[in-house]
Amino acid sequence: MADDPYKALGLEKSATQDDIKKAYRRIAKTDHPDLNPDPAAHERFKAASSAYDLLKDADQRARFDKGEIDASGQERPQRHYYREYAQAGDNPYRRSGPQDFDEMSDVFADLFGQQGGRRRASQARGFDMRGQDQSFTLEISFMTAVHGGSQRITMPDGAVLEVKIPVGAHEGQIIRLRGKGAPGYGDGEPGDALLTLVVADDPDWRRDGNDIETTLPITIDEAVLGGKVEAQTIDGPVMLTIPRGASSGQKLRLKGRGLKAEGGQRGDQHVVLKIVMPARIDDDLAEFMQNWRQQNAYDPRRG
Repeated sequence: MADDPYKALGLEKSATQDDIKKAYRRIAKTDHPDLNPDPAAHERFKAASSAYDLLKDADQRARFDKGEIDASGQERPQRHYYREYAQAGDNPYRRSGPQDFDEMSDVFADLFGQQGGRRRASQARGFDMRGQDQSFTLEISFMTAVHGGSQRITMPDGAVLEVKIPVGAHEGQIIRLRGKGAPGYGDGEPGDALLTLVVADDPDWRRDGNDIETTLPITIDEAVLGGKVEAQTIDGPVMLTIPRGASSGQKLRLKGRGLKAEGGQRGDQHVVLKIVMPARIDDDLAEFMQNWRQQNAYDPRRG
């Protein structure tokens, strides 16, 4: 540990904060162990790293200049007092922690690239830390949520990944991609990517837990006379029996045709009937309804 951090950086005490950063960059470019195998260069780099760590913070530098702390950042007249509180969360004199690594890694990013810079900076400090988890939103279709599948995504770093969507995925579900988050410091492992699923609206399907609902258009004669019509399910079409005298809004249940729940059981599908008038009312239909109304008039709004 050099007693004079300014000397280790080749500077005078009148140097500016920008001068300090430039001096450290200059030494790192010539004496970093990965660039210069000379042991003497390694020692110069270690001394410069310690000096930069002390002087890069203006407040800490001012305390050194006043003689309150030494070149290692330790208290001089009150060393024993502050040692007792070295780990206190509100200790203003505690040595800077991991939050300062981003600034230090900027120096090495110029030499080794972004991830390499983070790794070299932490190695200079002898610090390893797992990378942070990163959160993202992934929109999937209704049918992808129902049946599962895979979806290709592009990460911020340009990496292309195939994400596996589980069967019965739901809104707000989180999928964890191990090791696909922010890079770690030093030898620390990268964090994870957390994908929060958003299920896109579908014009034909609605979901309530593991039950699903769809609307089935039927004709006037099918509503009056009943019969069998084809209805869509998430597994394909089935024949559905329409009861005689069916009304719009009436619900028919298809048991076990919903989504799979835990344990393998499935919810139900609810089919909402909707009577659709013909595109054109011909004279025969109008005459029939006129005669029918005279004999069978009723008020569905009564009560």
